[in-house]
Amino acid sequence: MPKTLTRSLAALLLGSLSSLAMADSNAEPPSAFIISPADGATVSSPVTVQFGLSGMGVAPAGVERAGTGHHHLLVDAKSLPAAGQPIPADDNHKHFGGGQTQVSLDLPPGEHTLQLIMGDQNHVPLQPSVTSEKITITVE
Repeated sequence: MPKTLTRSLAALLLGSLSSLAMADSNAEPPSAFIISPADGATVSSPVTVQFGLSGMGVAPAGVERAGTGHHHLLVDAKSLPAAGQPIPADDNHKHFGGGQTQVSLDLPPGEHTLQLIMGDQNHVPLQPSVTSEKITITVE
């Protein structure tokens, strides 16, 4: 291969890598959000909750892949799970280790809070935390 072609290809490759690095450094941090239901909504049970995520991908539990995690839905949880510890699996902490992005929940009538938190392959909250705003819904 001629030297000028080799240099041109090397310059093109380095320029592309620099552009990718700049794109990453200027990217918005990852964020989780609840698409539906809306904060303040009055709904009936079962409630379909749709999960939103930007700036990262979804991978199932047990799969270690950079830039990914999986959803956990906090239902009527008083606080966020402890950093550095696996998220509990109970009525207030729903795991979606298969990479699911929505769920149908049977909730009793009354006011409920919902919040998403992303976990790694071992269900440990990501650092820095990728957590949605907490919303409140009323089930009739």
